[in-house]
Amino acid sequence: MIANIMLMASPSGGEAGNPILSFLPIILMFGVFYFLLIRPQTKRQKEAEKMRTELKKGDHIVTTGGIHGTIEGIKDNDILLVKTATDTKLHVGRAAVTTVKTK
Repeated sequence: MIANIMLMASPSGGEAGNPILSFLPIILMFGVFYFLLIRPQTKRQKEAEKMRTELKKGDHIVTTGGIHGTIEGIKDNDILLVKTATDTKLHVGRAAVTTVKTK
């Protein structure tokens, strides 16, 4: 089938081929890249952003550095106060949270 399309796209003799058919493989490759690479990545980014906006006090989180802790408070809507040990509390940026551990 692809061979037939390519034969239709290539000019034979002195006649000119259809310019749309000559760009068809490039258009198809862009479509495949969009549905296999670009679209899933944007979906993952939206889900991660939604998870970060829904963080609240008491959530058990893991940061990009691998620090496990519990959110003790939220400061300036972008900085989290995370309790990691008995008397250890860290200020962590909201963007550094990778996962929320469920109970």
